[in-house]
Amino acid sequence: MGRLFGTDGVRGVANEDLTNDLAMQIGKATAEILIKNVKNSDEKPKVLIGKDTRASGDMLEAALTAGFCSVGVDIISVGVVPTPAVAYLVEKYNCDAGVMISASHNPCEYNGIKIFQGNGYKLPDEIEEKIEEIILDKTEEVELKIGGEVGNRTYCKTAVEDYINHVVSVSEVRFDGLNIAIDTANGSASVCAKEIFTRLGAKCHMLSDTPNGVNINDNCGSTHPEDLMAFVKANNLDLGVAFDGDADRMLAVDQNGVLVDGDKVIAICASQMKKEGKLAKDTAVVTVMSNMGFFKFCEENEINCAKTAVGDRYVLECMLKEGYNIGGEQSGHVIFLDYATTGDGELSAVKLLETVVKSGKTLSELAEIMTVYPQVLINVRVTPEGKKKYNNDEYIISAVQQAEMDLHGDGRVLVRVSGTEPLVRVMLEGKEIEKITELGNKIANVVKERLS
Repeated sequence: MGRLFGTDGVRGVANEDLTNDLAMQIGKATAEILIKNVKNSDEKPKVLIGKDTRASGDMLEAALTAGFCSVGVDIISVGVVPTPAVAYLVEKYNCDAGVMISASHNPCEYNGIKIFQGNGYKLPDEIEEKIEEIILDKTEEVELKIGGEVGNRTYCKTAVEDYINHVVSVSEVRFDGLNIAIDTANGSASVCAKEIFTRLGAKCHMLSDTPNGVNINDNCGSTHPEDLMAFVKANNLDLGVAFDGDADRMLAVDQNGVLVDGDKVIAICASQMKKEGKLAKDTAVVTVMSNMGFFKFCEENEINCAKTAVGDRYVLECMLKEGYNIGGEQSGHVIFLDYATTGDGELSAVKLLETVVKSGKTLSELAEIMTVYPQVLINVRVTPEGKKKYNNDEYIISAVQQAEMDLHGDGRVLVRVSGTEPLVRVMLEGKEIEKITELGNKIANVVKERLS
């Protein structure tokens, strides 16, 4: 994890951690690197900027735009779009980089800056480190342009439509007859989700699709699916899907109102892909945080399972290196590498519904392919200094080792520092929910005492 960049860009409370000055510096530093690697040296570099629905988005976009333009970079502003739309459009529009202003699933007071390369993939660690060095260590003097060399901003009005067309095109079937609910978390998906699924033939009932700048992720979306679960069951719908604030993750709900998480989505889709001979190397990629039930599913269905560190960027790195084409996280980040360069919630929902239609089964029937082991996840808020001390704290190490001994090999313990929030996440799995809850609370209390 870098000094500014976490596992998913630069993130913090807007106007406190993520200030206008920092946003402008990020624009300048990124521009300095881009100018050296511009596709066509006879033209100014072009950067595409999108954002979610947070009130601070306009402010940060203005600061970023000023930074980029001051160093001679032209900006294409696409307005409110999902994060995966930026990843798709940056290559389609032949830009040198793309920026998404979003804090994903976090509350409205947070915001963030994610940067994509011109090929639609997130920046590699070494480029992020160079940006940090320019900003924090002043390793390079950024040359400001004057006169006609200053960058300009233009507004693109076709971005949402182009992205909708792309997502609709990945489905091999229509969804006629499906009656579904869609929760857009009052975020980016509010501009395109209904249109995507309506065009494919589904009857759509919309929840949390009226953003006002402050209600993004507010008791809705993939982090709070309770209302969607109740709505689907009460209205006898076929299923529901919920996105987070920037629509790069998706969770589903079956016709009984039961949650279908990212692990199950990957299991369902990977199984279908294997049947069709489309699962590259018969392998799915997940993180160490995936449920034990997923690993059991892979064993029973002769699917190889590659495990990575937590973070969709690490899943993607593994997929690219080894040539795999599906992977993701329990939280709902799912990457279909045949169609996208990053996690895409709406595309994932399309592929899930495609599997439902092809199978002729209900989502609940498909979800039976994987048994979920009881899991406890406790988030402990810690200080920034505490995050740095975590790995070397002998009391925490001892508490984890004791819990592992108490499980007698019939479960597992995973404790890690969040890459995007001031949290340490304590996760336990096992056959007995009471036992893992007790052990999880013991570890969480030690973490709180030592690092808060």
